[in-house]
Amino acid sequence: MKKECIAMLLAGGQGSRLYVLTKNVAKPAVPFGGKYRIIDFPLSNCTNAGIDTVGVLTQYKPLELNSYIGSGQPWDLDRSNGGVHILPPYMVEGDKGSWYKGTANAIYQNIGFVDMYDPEYVVILSGDHIYKMNYMKMVEAHKAAGAACTISVLEVPWDEAPRFGIMNVDDKDNIVEFQEKPRQPKSNLASMGIYVFSWQKLREYLVNDEADPASSNDFGKNIIPKMLDAGEKMIAYRFEGYWKDVGTLESLWDANMDMLSRGDLDLLDSDWPIYARLPDQPPAFLGKHAIVEHSVVTQGCDVEGRVFNSVLSDSVVVEEGADVSYSVLMPGVTVKRGAVVQYAILGEGVTVGAGAKVGGDPMTCDPEQWGISVVGPAAAIADGETVAPKTMLNRNHEEVER
Repeated sequence: MKKECIAMLLAGGQGSRLYVLTKNVAKPAVPFGGKYRIIDFPLSNCTNAGIDTVGVLTQYKPLELNSYIGSGQPWDLDRSNGGVHILPPYMVEGDKGSWYKGTANAIYQNIGFVDMYDPEYVVILSGDHIYKMNYMKMVEAHKAAGAACTISVLEVPWDEAPRFGIMNVDDKDNIVEFQEKPRQPKSNLASMGIYVFSWQKLREYLVNDEADPASSNDFGKNIIPKMLDAGEKMIAYRFEGYWKDVGTLESLWDANMDMLSRGDLDLLDSDWPIYARLPDQPPAFLGKHAIVEHSVVTQGCDVEGRVFNSVLSDSVVVEEGADVSYSVLMPGVTVKRGAVVQYAILGEGVTVGAGAKVGGDPMTCDPEQWGISVVGPAAAIADGETVAPKTMLNRNHEEVER
């Protein structure tokens, strides 16, 4: 059973900043890019990097996520020795049990799982980022440095640095200081929330952290600072490439639009494919009146209207005379005849009635009033109704404040 390296994927977050889109589903299960779910990216990265043992730690609304991952077959993680394992919180005899209290506690509760594979190294990942990365290159850098902990970092604009955990390093990229969301950052090297640990060293710190009643049981707040204070060898691994935390509605929309640009996020790259569990659907159909430009149209779609600069997931219907632009339509959306959808995210199963209007063009709107419009899963927009820019509606058609 011994593995040199395994991955632990933290996928239990509520995703509260995605509001209506994560009301009934965990954030890593949110659709992305037409055919994917967010969790497809770290799972595919593991497979492409040669990591064949992955623990997926779930908690919030896990049913759809668990069903989606299944045996792990789409990512070649249906292994008899290793593979993908769903790891929810559980009750221990003589203990009331608890939810995962923090990122470190989540790993602590699964020490038994990690020990079963007796790895030299553990890669800790988040389930809500869009990126392509070879984790084994990071593991090799960790081994070469003889580090106890390696943290992947990305240079961010200085004005965004206060939103992140910031690493201050010396001229050899040894981490000398960690600042958690500092008001006045000393560098712009932001933690990506991707860690490589030497397992026995991390195990020791997890046990001690769990025994500390004052701890928040969090990597950024507790484990990383304690390791630094103890003088452990910790290095920064500089990542160059596309990475986005899709934890907000705007960043989720941005990432979908970035995919259309085929720049750093090129999903047609056959050298590093992103795998997904695909529904059993017929090919997309584009009718004789359809006009589709610079868009993704996934299998099962039926398009008779105009689609421009948009992402259509499976089973989307755009009727004749409908107009969709700069929008993300999740599975099963129907846009009826004469409706207009602009700069919007429509959740799974949304229906936009005939002649309705959702969102608006930023070039013609008051800048103070403009923003991405969001309609929650299964909501119905009535015929002729207008949903103003920056509006968010839940499935009961009630307006929700961001």
